[in-house]
Amino acid sequence: MTAKIIYKGLLRTEATHVASDTTIVTDAPVDNHGLGTTFSPTDMLVSSLASCMLTIMGIKAQDKEWNLKDSYIEATKIMADNPRRVGEIHLNVFIKSEQELSTSDKKILENAGNTCPVLKSIHPDIVLKINYNF
Repeated sequence: MTAKIIYKGLLRTEATHVASDTTIVTDAPVDNHGLGTTFSPTDMLVSSLASCMLTIMGIKAQDKEWNLKDSYIEATKIMADNPRRVGEIHLNVFIKSEQELSTSDKKILENAGNTCPVLKSIHPDIVLKINYNF
C-alpha cells in the first residue's frame, strides 16, 4: 500500500490511496484546536481496528458460507493525558447472520476478530474492551 498524505492547513490532512485514488480527510478534534468536522487521526485508528475485525470475521464467514451482512461495531475512543494518546478503546460487536450460529461458530468468529492485524498492532498500554453480541 502506498498513500500520499497532504497537510491542507487548519489542522486538516488529506490522504489518498495511490492505487485507487480514494481520499480520506481528517481534522484535529475540537478539544485539540481543530475543526472536528470529520474523523480525527485517532478516530481513524479506532475505525481501522473495527474495520479490520469485521473484515477478518468476514473472511472466516465466507470460508464457512455464512452471511454476516449488516454486522457492525460501535466503537468508542477514550483519550488519555500526559502524553495525549488513545487510552481506551471500547468495541461493541454486533454480529448479524442469516444462519443460526452455534456456540462453537460464535467462538470461531470471536477468535477471527481477535486475530486481526490492527488489533495485534495496538500498544498493550491501551485498554481494550470488546463485547461480542450475536
